[in-house]
Amino acid sequence: MAKLLIYYTLSGNGDTVSDCLKEKGYDIRKVEPKKKPPKSFFFQILQCGFNAGRRYCEPLKDYDADVSAYDEVVIGSPVWNGRLSCPINTVLRETDLKGKKVAFVLYSGSGAAKKAEEQIRAVAPDAEIIHLREPKKDPESLGRLSDL
Repeated sequence: MAKLLIYYTLSGNGDTVSDCLKEKGYDIRKVEPKKKPPKSFFFQILQCGFNAGRRYCEPLKDYDADVSAYDEVVIGSPVWNGRLSCPINTVLRETDLKGKKVAFVLYSGSGAAKKAEEQIRAVAPDAEIIHLREPKKDPESLGRLSDL
């Protein structure tokens, strides 16, 4: 069974998830926006949170949307303003997930993601959703990925 993780990270939490799933045999695709986010944490929160709130799709560098070779696709996203990150909005717009087993790994500082769950249910109603609270700071939380 071919498995793929597509993820975005700004703070490194997604890289921690990626390392864990790579050990479990997942192929990895890290997405990068064409435009760099602000360097200041304050302005990151302001800009990224605002854009996520309006479900902005961030243009990506060299994103390969072809997942036809995979049976299972896991999508990893930080939670911004309670929603999926803008690069992951683009992934969901450009990637055909029909016929795939789909799961989402959400990582955030607050743990709250009701709007993100609504976004997920709109594109993948049966997807499993795993919430991790800052896995970079709490690597023990990665044990929850064993359900994938």
